Amino acid sequence: MFIGRKEELHFLEERYQASTAQLIVLYGRRRIGKTETLRHFCENKPHVFYSCTECTNELQLQAFSERMLKTGMPVRQYINTFSSWEQAFRSTLELPGNQKKLLVIDEFPYMVKNNAEIPSILQNLWDQLLKDSSVMIILCGSAMSFIEKEILAEKNPLYGRATGILKMKEMNFYDAIQFVPNYSPEEKIATYAILGGIPHYLKQFHDDIPLAENIKKNILTRGSILYSEVEFLMRQELRETTTYNTIITAIALGNTKLNDIYTKTQIEKTKLSVYLKNLTDLGILFREFPVSDKVKEQAKVQRGLYKLTDNFFRFWYSFVFPNLSELESGDTDGIWEYVIKEKIDDYISYIFENICIQYLRAKNRKNELSFHFSQIGRWWNKTDEIDIMATNADRTHFIIGECKYRNNPFPMSELKKLQQKFPCQTESDIIEYWLFSKSGFTEDLMSYEEKGIYQISLEEIVTFQS
Repeated sequence: MFIGRKEELHFLEERYQASTAQLIVLYGRRRIGKTETLRHFCENKPHVFYSCTECTNELQLQAFSERMLKTGMPVRQYINTFSSWEQAFRSTLELPGNQKKLLVIDEFPYMVKNNAEIPSILQNLWDQLLKDSSVMIILCGSAMSFIEKEILAEKNPLYGRATGILKMKEMNFYDAIQFVPNYSPEEKIATYAILGGIPHYLKQFHDDIPLAENIKKNILTRGSILYSEVEFLMRQELRETTTYNTIITAIALGNTKLNDIYTKTQIEKTKLSVYLKNLTDLGILFREFPVSDKVKEQAKVQRGLYKLTDNFFRFWYSFVFPNLSELESGDTDGIWEYVIKEKIDDYISYIFENICIQYLRAKNRKNELSFHFSQIGRWWNKTDEIDIMATNADRTHFIIGECKYRNNPFPMSELKKLQQKFPCQTESDIIEYWLFSKSGFTEDLMSYEEKGIYQISLEEIVTFQS
């Protein structure tokens, strides 16, 4: 069963139905679900779906020719392989059927790797012939830096030719939990906190067995797909994996400021900045700023916190990487029982904030709030932190949120602290306080009748129809 990706499918369908020719570049990190999304889009449409492999240019042209000729185009009677890439791409116009000619080239960077002229060939053919025809060509790739620097950058032949550029991101919380429909709200939140929104990872868990068994069987056991997944991806994208592992581990364990990362890793600051930029460019890290920061403040080197974009990377570097020696020896149960189990709620609590933000964003899109916010995120200064702050464009309406992923009910004292952290700035300000709790709320808080106080349970977050 195909899950999610409604926005991506809507985008592709709109382009397919357009009266003009389409050249789409779709890219994103590995395992994000690009291929499955494209295959789902191609269902019930005449199309050619070609997956590039790492091989010589001659073998690539031969394989591409075979795939195109299998469609039954007339030239098949006379040739087995096209004589050139220009002839091969030109044959898109000869695909059978009266609908728009649809060609998907998956892992396009593999095709270009052994023939750097392919973008120029495609560009010339597009300018001279294809852009005025009824075609839709989708170029797909996982090598994000290659796509951005070698395909989309201004100096390259295909610059300005793409009619659509779609960078696929991981699934949101509400799509991700559809993979485990039979889990409890708490288990669904934990699953997302551990695996994030990567379909390939989510498919490894099965909601007919306990969450702990899924973790032990699919992450902590040698030979399982997720056990070595992060190491595999890191080796594919980066060379100095030992250095990058050191940096990511430091961040996963809570060292998110530049100085803290430096102190933990002892990597020279100039080099550290380059490593952090590379990880950011690859989509492994992002820099988080207080929601009130302006662009000028975000440009400061020391400003912002470095965070892992991928929940599974964070879980793996928090619990698997530091314990690889024992896991290699087969101590799966011991690492779960004495290392992970007692710390899992603290780990989830950080991601719970992001889930609550996604809940508010979903309500915002459906106009189910008292105002429409234009910014949302965390806020902090030298003395205080606020889990969630959202505001409208005029900064006259605010949502201030506190997220508690604990085994104790949310107490009245925490609301009072929150109100002191961010009181009304002017008489005209309107502030709402949204309280999110794993274990409910104390009786005095539940009976509290002050206007603008919202108490949200796990059940309400998980069952919300986004």
